[in-house]
Amino acid sequence: MDLLTFVQQLINGLSLGSLYALIAIGYTMVYGILRLINFAHGDLLMVAAYVGVMGVGLFAWPWPLAFGLAIAVTGLLGVLLERGAYRPLRRAPRISLLISAIAVSFLLENLVLVIVGGRAKPFPVPAVCSGVISFGGLSLPRLSFLIPLATASFLAGLFYIVYRTQTGRAMRAIARDLEMTALMGIDVNRIIAFTFLLGSLLAGAGGVLWAMKYPQVNPFMGILPGLKAFIAAVLGGIGNVSGAVLGGLLLGMLEIMIVAFFPSWAGYRDAVAFILLIILLLARPTGLLGEALGEEKL
Repeated sequence: MDLLTFVQQLINGLSLGSLYALIAIGYTMVYGILRLINFAHGDLLMVAAYVGVMGVGLFAWPWPLAFGLAIAVTGLLGVLLERGAYRPLRRAPRISLLISAIAVSFLLENLVLVIVGGRAKPFPVPAVCSGVISFGGLSLPRLSFLIPLATASFLAGLFYIVYRTQTGRAMRAIARDLEMTALMGIDVNRIIAFTFLLGSLLAGAGGVLWAMKYPQVNPFMGILPGLKAFIAAVLGGIGNVSGAVLGGLLLGMLEIMIVAFFPSWAGYRDAVAFILLIILLLARPTGLLGEALGEEKL
């Protein structure tokens, strides 16, 4: 492989890894606070993609309005799910929360299936995001550059909130000890709802970007990206925001480089991700930046 091809694949890996990182943060934030694996998180990605399709295709809204509304609706949906499906079970056994998350996932998928049907629909990619950029002998889709930039912008806002605001300090306190934080007078329910809002907004942004990168939507499109983002969160250290970013980037790079260096293995790229998860759990169960179980931090 020559240098130009390597750089091209490196940029592609950064683009895919940025998407995984954006989605993985929602998993890790919710787990850091509630010790809950929100398996409905990937389906929020799907909901955002469909809202974008309907806004542009059905109502003929300008794409910034449609995509902004898609992200906002996904954030609101995340808050509603926390209020209706997770909060009532907060003191129940962990398995009850997990079953509720799986049930919500199936509910969203089948609800969309009933409403819009199972046939895949094309996703409208804005002209500013389509096309190819060529320079220095490289030819890459414009999205390969726009996705990392958009992800970096969202992550900068998230890190500012988590590490530089009073709400962020409360989130990190709850991740340490929910009961003690409540005794200190912090409105735990409000902070947890805000955490779901942030995670769901990022999932919505990830859904729009994913649908632009792979411009086709269907009711089950969020399953595989959701699982890959979960693997990324575990790889980096579930419960650690920086770890989720690192895990997403590493997983995206690994998938692209496997296809680049071993083309005959292209059909096994998804299997490699799950094999990596098994090996990691055997060698380092807490992930690359994770701590001992029960000590996870935002």
